Amino acid sequence: MVRNYVKKTNRGTVPEDIYKKAANEVLTKESSLRNAAEKYEINFMTLQRYIKKQSNLPLKPNQIFSDELESILSNYLVHCSRIYYGLTPSDVKVLAYEYAKSNNVAYPKGWDVHKIASKDWFTSFLKRNPTLSLRLPEATSLGRITSFNRHNVAIFFDNLHSLYVKHNFEGHRVWNVDETGVTTVQKPKKIVAEKGKKQVGRSTSGERGTTVTMVFAVNAIGNSLPPMFIFPRVNFKQHFVSNGPSGCIGASHPSGWVTASSFLMFVQHFHKHINCSPSSPVLLILDNHISHLSITVIDFCKENGIVLLSFPPHTTNHLQPLDVSVYGPFKTFYNNSASGWMDTHPGIPISIYDIPSLVKESPISSNSKKYNIWIY
Repeated sequence: MVRNYVKKTNRGTVPEDIYKKAANEVLTKESSLRNAAEKYEINFMTLQRYIKKQSNLPLKPNQIFSDELESILSNYLVHCSRIYYGLTPSDVKVLAYEYAKSNNVAYPKGWDVHKIASKDWFTSFLKRNPTLSLRLPEATSLGRITSFNRHNVAIFFDNLHSLYVKHNFEGHRVWNVDETGVTTVQKPKKIVAEKGKKQVGRSTSGERGTTVTMVFAVNAIGNSLPPMFIFPRVNFKQHFVSNGPSGCIGASHPSGWVTASSFLMFVQHFHKHINCSPSSPVLLILDNHISHLSITVIDFCKENGIVLLSFPPHTTNHLQPLDVSVYGPFKTFYNNSASGWMDTHPGIPISIYDIPSLVKESPISSNSKKYNIWIY
C-alpha cells in the first residue's frame, strides 16, 4: 500500500525572488519584518531566517537604531531618572522619533503620522535593554531634590565626626529618633481565590483610616525605647495606651501630629530610660522639624546631657536610617497584626485605641529585637 501524502502548507513553494523583495524592504527600513511577511504572504519566521542567512547578521526585530545609538539613548534615560526628571513611555517614544530624525536613521513611515515612535519599537527597546524597566516614581519635592547635595551631606557628616571625636560616643549612646503614622486600615495581602475571577475582596477596617503618630528611638547597636503615641484627640486619657507596649506613653492633639510640647514629653521619656547627664552625654540624631528644635526642647537637652544633631533640611528621605531599617519592616508586621485582628473580630472595625495593642505584637516594641541601624 502506497501512502499519498498531501502537503498542508505552501512551505518551499514561494519563489526566492519574493523573499528577496521582502528582505530588501526590511533591510532598507521600508517595512517591518512582520508587515513584509504579511504583505508577501510568507511565513514570519522563515523570512527572519532568510534575512539572517543572507546578511550573516543577527536580525533584531523593530531595532531602528544601531547598538551604539541605543546605548546612548539608554544611558540618557537612566541619567534623567537619577536626577528626578525621568521620562514616561510617551516621552521616550517622542524622543526616539526626534532622535531618529536628527541622526538620519531610517524609520517606519508610520512614525511620521503622529510624530512618535511605535509601541512595538518601545517594547522591543526595553527587551534589548534589560537594565531599563517601567517604575512608579515616588513624588519628590523640589526642596528635597535641591537640598540633597554633596555640600549639605558633607557638612552633616563633618558635624557627626566632630561630635564623635569630642565626646567619644560609643554605639549604645548614639540614638536616632523619628515618627511614623500608624493607620486603622490595613493594606490587604495576596489571598488564594478562584482563578479567572475579576474582582476579589478582603475585609478591611474601613474605607479611610485614622492615623495615630508614633514616635520611636533606636540606638546604633539596635536597642530601642518604648514608643510614644499621639492620638488625634483634644484630651489624652491614660487608658488609650493601657494595652500598648510596656513603658509606652501617649499624648493627644486634634491633628494627631507631633508638637513642641508632645516632643518635649518624649525627650523627657527618653532621658528617664537612658539616664544620661552632662558628664555622660548621649547623641540624639533627628530631623529639623520645628517641633523637634523648640527652645524648651533644646534647653532640656542642654541641662541633661542630650547632644542634638539634625539632618540637613529635606534630606531625610536619603539620610534617615529608621525609614528603611525599622519602619519598613514594622509596617509589614503591623499590617499582619491588623489583618489577624480583623479575622478574630469579624464585623468590628479597628479603632485608634486598638493601635497600641497591635503595635505591641510587632518586634518594634521589644528590646530583644535588634535593628540594623547604620548611622556611620
